[in-house]
Amino acid sequence: MADRTTPYGAFNYVVNFDGGEALGGFSDVSGIGTEVTVAEYRNGNEKENHVRKVGGAHKVSDVTLKRGILNSKSLWEWLAATRTQGPSAQKSVAITLLDEAQKPVQSWVLRGVIPMKYTGPTLAGKGGGDVAMEELVLSAEAMEIAA
Repeated sequence: MADRTTPYGAFNYVVNFDGGEALGGFSDVSGIGTEVTVAEYRNGNEKENHVRKVGGAHKVSDVTLKRGILNSKSLWEWLAATRTQGPSAQKSVAITLLDEAQKPVQSWVLRGVIPMKYTGPTLAGKGGGDVAMEELVLSAEAMEIAA
């Protein structure tokens, strides 16, 4: 991997739930990220007039998944379980980037994940060539990067 000079394509990935459960192929995954809040602090007896920056709490960005609707209610059932079971409905979600030979390159592992928003398709009688898409926004407590 150290001798590779070209970046990996963004179109070759897989999304797994709880270590292997796949809920269909997703056409888009966006919002992977984390943020650390920074508190500014200044000692009263500092000789130089500047603030120190102290790392504070961190949070994981909401991740959005989009896919064409399948004959499956698995995403909806997870959302329903989140409403009725609370924290016991949390899952782990791994988003794995693959190389050209379908081998894993890097994984973003989200822990303590619950679905926070579901959006169904926009249906219209015109056209006829569009795919009915659904969108799921995930809220995660933690994120790790695995090679």
